[in-house]
Amino acid sequence: MTLTQGSWMMEDMMDVGMEAGIFLAYAAGIALIFFFGKMLVIPARFMLKLLLNGAAGGALLVILNFFGGAIGITVPVNLITAFAAGALGLPGIAALVVYFFFW
Repeated sequence: MTLTQGSWMMEDMMDVGMEAGIFLAYAAGIALIFFFGKMLVIPARFMLKLLLNGAAGGALLVILNFFGGAIGITVPVNLITAFAAGALGLPGIAALVVYFFFW
């Protein structure tokens, strides 16, 4: 009778150990999903910001070409100039104007 009770208690303790292991495995899995999800969101925000700034830079170059065409200031609108204007803002557009006007 003592042996049966002892083995029952031993099995119960092993179940608790296995349940704790399963809990820790799930916790580690959730932590990894959170960590890698966070790592993927940050570059996505950066790429979205770069894309929006590039589109705004391209729009500003089109406006510059529309109004600057009357006085002979034109800057070609392509992927590189749009992203330079978007990433650098107004100083980037000024640099592009100087580059293409005097070159």
